[in-house]
Amino acid sequence: MTWTRILAIPLIVGVFYLDIAVDQRNMLATLMFVVFAATDWLDGFLARKLNQTSSFGAFLDPVADKFLVCASLLVLVHLQRADVFVALIIIGREIAISALREWMALIGATKSVAVHMLGKVKTTVQMVAIPFLLYDGLLFGAVNTHLWGTWLIWISAVLTVWSMVYYLQKAIPEIRARAK
Repeated sequence: MTWTRILAIPLIVGVFYLDIAVDQRNMLATLMFVVFAATDWLDGFLARKLNQTSSFGAFLDPVADKFLVCASLLVLVHLQRADVFVALIIIGREIAISALREWMALIGATKSVAVHMLGKVKTTVQMVAIPFLLYDGLLFGAVNTHLWGTWLIWISAVLTVWSMVYYLQKAIPEIRARAK
């Protein structure tokens, strides 16, 4: 299922090149994003329930999530539905924290940068904001998804910075200890 999220990226991007009405493109991209994002939860649930976890899966799963989020953000920036500054914050944090985790793994200190609830909340807010921005219309005739998506993506940017600071604070003692 992790591979489906990676394969979904060109499909979601490609939707916006289809010769169909804009609202149909928006709906199709939104549905695809929601379905593929849901595979993340389902994949984790099944792996734990069936006791079929692997080191490769543990590595690839967050990478697939980051690819899906980053590609969607780039589409949203291109469509002028998300601010480039938000995308830079989110994508920059993902690169920085991925590099930090890799480095911490090399020095045997992965526990200090293990996934925290703050990172999970950040991801959840992103996974709600992105489909709202992809849809970009009135949901059920009442919910302005562009407005809500914009607020949520900015909230996720704040959570992104907050979680990055948290992970860096957790890593600094290990870094100092190794430097001595």
